[in-house]
Amino acid sequence: MSKRDYYDVLGVSKESSKDEIKKSYRKLARKFHPDVNKEADAADKFKEVKEAYEVLSNEQKRAQYDQFGHAGPQSQGFGGFGGGAEDFGGFGDIFDMFFGGGGRRRDPNAPRQGADLQYTMTMDFEEAIFGKETDIEIPKEEECDTCDGSGAKPGTKPKTCSHCNGSGQLNVEQNTPFGRVVNRRVCHHCQGSGKIIEDKCNTCGGAGAVKKRKKIHIQIPAGIDEGQQIRVSGQGEPGANGGPAGDLYVVIQIRPHEFYQRDGDHIYCEMPLTFTQASLGDEVEIPTVHGRVKLKIPAGTQTGKTFRLKGKGAPNVRGYGHGDQHVKIRVVTPSNLTDRQKDLLREFNDISGNKPTNEHEDSFFQKVKRAFKGE
Repeated sequence: MSKRDYYDVLGVSKESSKDEIKKSYRKLARKFHPDVNKEADAADKFKEVKEAYEVLSNEQKRAQYDQFGHAGPQSQGFGGFGGGAEDFGGFGDIFDMFFGGGGRRRDPNAPRQGADLQYTMTMDFEEAIFGKETDIEIPKEEECDTCDGSGAKPGTKPKTCSHCNGSGQLNVEQNTPFGRVVNRRVCHHCQGSGKIIEDKCNTCGGAGAVKKRKKIHIQIPAGIDEGQQIRVSGQGEPGANGGPAGDLYVVIQIRPHEFYQRDGDHIYCEMPLTFTQASLGDEVEIPTVHGRVKLKIPAGTQTGKTFRLKGKGAPNVRGYGHGDQHVKIRVVTPSNLTDRQKDLLREFNDISGNKPTNEHEDSFFQKVKRAFKGE
């Protein structure tokens, strides 16, 4: 099966900057990380994304890839980009000897940070406006209480790997055109841990960690909006070899409200008025998330007219004041009229001469009339 184009893998163009490539890689790596994504092909996609980034984030490798594609500069005797330095038949180790490896190789026993976790939290409209403190429960790995994280059955201890003497690496001698060199490989006996567990813990099966549901207390700031997330430091998966734990990201979803709509820090609503209120004017009470306020409706108010209630919107999540509430007027046409009401409306219509009484609307109807006449 042929490899996908590295730019397509990361979802970027050939003109993308290093920052754009890095941003796309981080997003995709988090999405397909096997500790987070449990789909069957997540691990393969994660490796594909990582391989693409290792090439495109390196200026020299990217230039070679742009020129030669996946084949690599074959004319110079190399085998492409697929497998890293190990695919060069020992040349990568020679480069490590002379140039220090460029930081490519990692100590398998070095501390590693744990994976990040994500939790989606659904809130009511008002809860997002005012914020709240709450407890959530998430499934995460915790140190096994039975073996205290060692992975060994109680009363026993992991033994130092006799093959690598606890280093997690094996030295393999190899003859090359440059002479005999020593290559370092991850020890396949202990998988790079430097330890062998002969009697595994029955609780965790030797992993040293078990899945548990942990309760975490979080504080939701006032004014948080749909799609925003809260970072809870150190509440992700535990690190390896003494490394720090990952972080927990709480992504916010907000239930729709039957009366209010929100756009950023501003709140929008629609207020129904009777024909009489709109015609003669009135003072009405408007509900806001901060309580009821009075709004003066001038005579002759038309459907679609919008009034602004300053400072009655959502608080800014970063503390930069409040948004506004925008009230859109909708004049309700009366239905189920009594005979008396119908007679009064007919009388009103006769008095007004079956013409609009608003100057703006009169101008509009004049335009319509001229359009029918073809003027």
